[in-house]
Amino acid sequence: MASITTPSFTISGFSTTKLHRPFTTFRHRFPSIKISATISVGDKLPESTLSYFDSDNELQTTTISDLTKSKKSILFAVPGAFTPTCSQKHLPGFVEKAAELKAKGVNTIACISVNDAFVLKAWKKELNVGDDVLLLSDGNGEFTKKIGCELDLSDNPIGLGVRSRRYAMVVEDGVVKVLNLEEGGAFSSSSAQDMLDVL
Repeated sequence: MASITTPSFTISGFSTTKLHRPFTTFRHRFPSIKISATISVGDKLPESTLSYFDSDNELQTTTISDLTKSKKSILFAVPGAFTPTCSQKHLPGFVEKAAELKAKGVNTIACISVNDAFVLKAWKKELNVGDDVLLLSDGNGEFTKKIGCELDLSDNPIGLGVRSRRYAMVVEDGVVKVLNLEEGGAFSSSSAQDMLDVL
């Protein structure tokens, strides 16, 4: 089997020129799941600790209260770094519209994923994401499970295990004001433009 080397890790079984091809139908294989979650509009977000690499490449931690206390924040989640919809549409949309969102009074924009911080560091570098959008690791899915947004992809042939549902929320002083939760692998209501439309 051939292998390819990325800045941080090696993925066996893919040639350099075909890295993204096995993922082209990935989003269509998400299970159809009824839209529901433990968290809802009006709820206070549960406390959790998330990790990330700062601009000096130092591993840091932050908490949900640090991100949201006395602030207006947008938290959005993706099922997985380096996957097509997340890489081509969801995250880039927030990067592109970060200035517009902050002009609407948003203090913090953060992407949460059930990936480890090293994967998110590589993803950030790959997509040339600046400091306007934080990429936060919920590596063990603690926060994702607390808000009832886990997505079990164990049966997927790619073997993703339990990840996060795709969503975007507006949070003010720790309280959920807007929650757009996607079904399965859909991407229809959690974009940066969707958040601009409700601010």
